[in-house]
Amino acid sequence: MTADKNQAQSKLISDAISKALDEGSVAVLVTLIDAMNDESGLAVGAKLLVNQSANRIGSLGASDLDDAVANQAQRFLSSRREAETFKVEAFAPELTQLSGASVLFERIEAEPRLVIAGAGHVGASLARLAGLVGYRVTLVDDRAEFVARELFASESEQGIELVPAEHWTDAVREAIGNGRGVSVAIVTRGHKQDEDCLRAAIATSPDYVGMIGSKRRTNFVLDKLREEGASGDQLKKVRAPIGLDIGAVSPEEVALAILAEIVGERRGGKGAPLSNWRRE
Repeated sequence: MTADKNQAQSKLISDAISKALDEGSVAVLVTLIDAMNDESGLAVGAKLLVNQSANRIGSLGASDLDDAVANQAQRFLSSRREAETFKVEAFAPELTQLSGASVLFERIEAEPRLVIAGAGHVGASLARLAGLVGYRVTLVDDRAEFVARELFASESEQGIELVPAEHWTDAVREAIGNGRGVSVAIVTRGHKQDEDCLRAAIATSPDYVGMIGSKRRTNFVLDKLREEGASGDQLKKVRAPIGLDIGAVSPEEVALAILAEIVGERRGGKGAPLSNWRRE
């Protein structure tokens, strides 16, 4: 590949990565990191970008390798891993001429976002904890004094976006955006606020929606939205009551239970003790 063509391909891949991050979509960047020998005709450093729709940009230098890598990229996306190195024979044993060559798969995805509706004790604790874990956090409340910057003044809290809402539905819908890569935790002070926030959340189809409250309170809200025309499929996706059962009592413990469920949903975790295998 000529230097000009290589530069043009690199720009196409770079532009596609920027677009995926801006849109909140997911892709896999595959890089050839070991060609094993010069006879393969492959160049170390060659790159191929594969998105969720299996569209490709770039090439690793061989069409049959590109085809095999594109198939493996879809399996890699399903695994939810951030990065992994494979020998070519591990996923394409038929490519005997490339045996021993290695490729690096890297997940291309914007940092996860968490929209929290309600800045009471639980919401504030959840915002701080999620920020530490690596989420880009937006905290919304209709009480401006609850989302004042002086309440979130430490260095680790500066990344939390604070939104005083005039109208819950509008503020939550705007915060969610297109919903890709977004989790929503509804932890407001009452069922009327819950209704407004959940109405906005299910209309924007985020990756995760959860709502705090007792079974009675959450059923009341879900039934109200069902009467308004929300579909059963939409409401079935709502985690209510929100969080994992860890026996949480304090606001900080409740926040931990909520974030554990959100992370588990994003990563494909089961929420079971890792030591279960020892008891089987």
